[in-house]
Amino acid sequence: MMPRLGEKYDIDIETISKPIAEYNTDEYFELDLPVAPAVMVGEEIVVEGSDVSEEKLEGTICKHLHLPPPKPKKQGIFSRLTCN
Repeated sequence: MMPRLGEKYDIDIETISKPIAEYNTDEYFELDLPVAPAVMVGEEIVVEGSDVSEEKLEGTICKHLHLPPPKPKKQGIFSRLTCN
């Protein structure tokens, strides 16, 4: 999901992955970063300690870039029957 959104919007994506033990150190807590897993857009914590939906993340990216929010995706059986 992240690479696809990075291609769609003019944003840089940084992924940080560490062993779980490193997230539980005093040094990490002093950085005032969110509890992993987490997603941040700019300085805003989108989600902390759980997964995030693509719709929520894309909406936050648009807000950060001062763009209109994305159109909601069609759901259900009727979305498969209609043309986009």
